[in-house]
Amino acid sequence: MRYGFAIDQRTCIGCHACTVACKTEHEVPVGQFRTWVKYVESGEFPATTRDFGVMRCNHCTDAPCVKICPTQALFTRDDGIVDFDNERCIGCKACMQACPYDAIYLDEDTHTAAKCNFCAHRVDEGLEPACVVVCPTHSIWVGDLDDPGSGIARLVNENPTQVRAPEQNTGPNVFYLGADRAVLDPLAAPTGDTYLWARPDEHRRSASTDLPTDPVTQARTTLNTAHPRPWGWRVTTYLWTKAAGAGAMLIAALAHLLGIELGGTGDVVAPALGVAGLAVTGVLLVWDLKRPERFLFIFLKPNPRSWMFWGAVVLAAAAAVFTAWLATGILAATGALAAATADAVLTGLAVPALLTGALTAGYTGFLFGQAEGRDLWQSPLLFWHLIVQALMVGGGVLTLAVAAGEPSPAARSLLLAALTLGAGGHLVMTLLEYLGRHTTAHAAAAAHMVTSGRYARLFWTGGAGLAALGALLGGVGWAGGPLVLAAAGGVVVQAALLAYESVFVRAGQDVPLS
Repeated sequence: MRYGFAIDQRTCIGCHACTVACKTEHEVPVGQFRTWVKYVESGEFPATTRDFGVMRCNHCTDAPCVKICPTQALFTRDDGIVDFDNERCIGCKACMQACPYDAIYLDEDTHTAAKCNFCAHRVDEGLEPACVVVCPTHSIWVGDLDDPGSGIARLVNENPTQVRAPEQNTGPNVFYLGADRAVLDPLAAPTGDTYLWARPDEHRRSASTDLPTDPVTQARTTLNTAHPRPWGWRVTTYLWTKAAGAGAMLIAALAHLLGIELGGTGDVVAPALGVAGLAVTGVLLVWDLKRPERFLFIFLKPNPRSWMFWGAVVLAAAAAVFTAWLATGILAATGALAAATADAVLTGLAVPALLTGALTAGYTGFLFGQAEGRDLWQSPLLFWHLIVQALMVGGGVLTLAVAAGEPSPAARSLLLAALTLGAGGHLVMTLLEYLGRHTTAHAAAAAHMVTSGRYARLFWTGGAGLAALGALLGGVGWAGGPLVLAAAGGVVVQAALLAYESVFVRAGQDVPLS
């Protein structure tokens, strides 16, 4: 059994009855929608046309929101309906990033995710969804798509149909008949300065200024819903804090395995930075939840397919290893632990520290990979790029830590190599990502915003320019120049990463999905 919708836009009159019925049935807060009608106008007066599109959850066969949800608050029923349990939701907003259709919102009353659930409570009683019952032109069809004798199966099989975002390969189960391409493709009809009866939300309006209008159709969206960015500065900052902490520990563990003596910098300062970085990261992640009191649900009600769950496991494991390293270093520094014993303990912790450090830095690449609605974040290089960034900022903070002293030549060389090569590698990977070809129109649109649009100044001067300066200053120090210059480079790369992540996080969410 596979329940689905078929929406006949040839007969839809854009009356919004489905929207009103849905809001009434589910007590959806004012200004939020599970089902809404999008208007697109094309042409130039007086030769203009208006087309409608009924937007909603697509109840995907391979639903990315179900995979990314860390607490199994979203789930697929046996009949194919993608439903949700707001009693398990922690408000992490990952599902909103995974959905390629802008179908999920955060309910202002419950502070949990919500969306069209096919009126599952009505279906269980043998009733049709509220939107189907109320539609005056029978433009919304519903039923079992796997039953060839059902009305919806016959309608879909006997007529040309379209789906939204087929390139995402999610197996959407909402089929459109007679829909204009500009209605289904959010890039084909940018939002202007005004809607029919209102002003668009500022985020959608400003992002659309970087999207070109088709000179032939002149299609423009004249009515749609607001879709703000789910993730903001806390996620941007978290990418830096965990990179700095993990990078410092990666270098300390690598130094220990190579027999390079970092002294107190490797035994105390690096793990202290690692523990502090993880602590701040944890605070930021919990703070960003809309239901922070439920954060333990990640461990108590886990979804083993979600990289948000595995990320929490990685952070917990890294915290244990980094804390053990720090405790050992402090005990050795105070004389409470013999030097030989401390060295043996750190040798045993070196490989776990290396692994947990790398995973702490890089797991976000897998998490962002599950955010299938954000094509800019789908790079196969992202895991490795995050590790390179960690070496850059970790090398930067450790260079600052040793700048006032006299590190050994080997220690100096290792730290400045991490700083210089990390910054240089970050710059090269960044330019390859943004100036190369992109596999989807959505990724290309986001990259254009970064390199030539609304984020270009911050990207080129902050993300790229400061990284180049950091690599240069680190290289001067690595070549034997004053360590103070390398320390300045260590400061510069922190700002470079923050600038880059600010652009990366925002631009990925700016391309409209509906």
